[in-house]
Amino acid sequence: MATDKKTLLESIRSPRDMDAFSEQQLNTLCAEIRERIIQTVSHTGGHLASNLGVVELTVALHKTMRCPDDQIVWDVGHQCYAHKLLTGRYERFAGLRQKGGLSGFPNPKESAYDAFVAGHSSTAVSAACGMARANTLAGNGHHTVAVLGDGALTGGMAYEGLNNAGHSNDKLIVILNDNRMSIGRNVGFVARHLSNLRSRSNYVRFKRGLTKFLMAVPLIGKPLYRLVLRIKLNAKYAMYDSSTMFEDMGFYYFGPINGHDIGDLTQALATAKDIGRPVLLHVETQKGKGYLHAENDPSRFHGLGAFDIDTGEGSSSGDSFSAAFGRELTRLAAEDKRLFAITAAMRDGTGLKGFSEKYPDRFADVGIAEEHAVTFASGLSCCGVLPVFAVYSTFLQRCYDQLLNDTAIADNHIVLGIDRAGLVPADGTTHQGLFDTAFLQTIPHVTLLAPSSYDDLALCLTRAIYRDKGIAALRYPRGGERPLPSDFHAEDTPFTLYDKPNARRLLVTYGTLLSQAMAAQAAVDEPIDVLKLTQIIPIPQEAVILAKQYDEVIFIEEGMEQGGIGEKFGWLLRRGGYTGQYTLRGITGFMPTCTVPEGLQMAGLDTDSIVALLRGEQTAIATENDYE
Repeated sequence: MATDKKTLLESIRSPRDMDAFSEQQLNTLCAEIRERIIQTVSHTGGHLASNLGVVELTVALHKTMRCPDDQIVWDVGHQCYAHKLLTGRYERFAGLRQKGGLSGFPNPKESAYDAFVAGHSSTAVSAACGMARANTLAGNGHHTVAVLGDGALTGGMAYEGLNNAGHSNDKLIVILNDNRMSIGRNVGFVARHLSNLRSRSNYVRFKRGLTKFLMAVPLIGKPLYRLVLRIKLNAKYAMYDSSTMFEDMGFYYFGPINGHDIGDLTQALATAKDIGRPVLLHVETQKGKGYLHAENDPSRFHGLGAFDIDTGEGSSSGDSFSAAFGRELTRLAAEDKRLFAITAAMRDGTGLKGFSEKYPDRFADVGIAEEHAVTFASGLSCCGVLPVFAVYSTFLQRCYDQLLNDTAIADNHIVLGIDRAGLVPADGTTHQGLFDTAFLQTIPHVTLLAPSSYDDLALCLTRAIYRDKGIAALRYPRGGERPLPSDFHAEDTPFTLYDKPNARRLLVTYGTLLSQAMAAQAAVDEPIDVLKLTQIIPIPQEAVILAKQYDEVIFIEEGMEQGGIGEKFGWLLRRGGYTGQYTLRGITGFMPTCTVPEGLQMAGLDTDSIVALLRGEQTAIATENDYE
């Protein structure tokens, strides 16, 4: 009886299963990996274009390296899908970015082949530098590889790592995956520098031809090549009277290499290993390679939801807080020429595309450089400009020092549009927007607003922009509005009370969790009032005085309990002499990959769980240990 023959990809349980593959088989394997990634992401959503661009590079890495003894550190990590497929996770790949399934990013708790947690950009070189030094100290002969995109070189931390690593004697290979993009087109000096390197066709052809010739010489080929490496720079100076900035940092520089040629890649990696000191391998790839829709529109296919493979079209997600923010800011900019919008490589994601096209002179994409964005905004503020920095909550975490020292101390007025605040579906622990409320509370002169609807957002944005001084911010979630009662309307007030006759218990919340709070209010038999905080930093003293009138106050928030708004509200109540019962429910650990409804249920913040809390019923609430 005939049986279906396994594909090459299905036969792989570890990278060593590729050892006997011919170059032709490796190319077939690459095609199978692309097909599997496209099929899976079309159902689960995820990062598509970036993963399709590094398939040959990933195969060559695992063909050449001996992982997990050798370590591969992926910068950001959104290009690790092929890596997961080659390291024993083929059978689980259909559960990518689903609750209980595979993370969309590297995670050492998931596999020994994932060397480092990666979710934010420009960190790989620093982490790999530490691992390489540890290997040197241990004398184990292992190699460490950092794979970073050219977009990561718009972030300053990458240069801190390169500067530290280049003059070491550690076995470190830095692979610069040059696809000329991060999410959108790259900007700045580095993009021009890489373009200049790519244009050196005469030098590249000379070097490749010499390499192939020497490596083909029996017995003495490799020693000869090492000798030639030592005189390589002299030849380059003679031809170009210059070196690359990477060589100035102490790296041996190879490239550009065709990132879709398995033969060239494996040879270059083998040579880099043989050098035994820091090497930078410059690899050119095409984002979206192998899927025409992604090749033609790599920005849209960088990260997306489920889509139709044949047409490339996804299901429409409708309006969103990000889009509403962009529309309102653009409207206000027509009336006030002082307004200036800033993004850190997230123009489309933060809703600023329309603003950038209408007011290009009042728009800046600074690249993946959130720290610079804040201080840049503070500098603009010093000269009478009204800067608005739209940034994902998870990336604002990088800006604490700049917010505190470069902005708050001087009381400079900047506005933050904190996007993706609260639970963020699918991308897991590294991308949840749960921490901004806690760390912003520690910075003086901050005002933080939390709209519950698009109309709320418009009022909050105007209030934040025209505050006299200091940091003014508004936080809003990914996606659209949550259901609210038909008679709900936004009010330009710091807080709003939705009361019932004779209520002695008060449910307090903010932001879009108001939807669950008001649904719970309607579902319970007893009268319960709901207090919506629109201004959450500082908490309005009048709201605290109002809450003291109740026998019990229950605070729920889609953010961290530790150091969060609810904890501060309870402290203010007690300091004011409140003797009633106070209950706080928020999130207590790193939230794993999940949808928003799943996350709310895990944390006991969905409507049913809030109703049970109000009725005094026991419910199973996930703790940090449960998240693990």
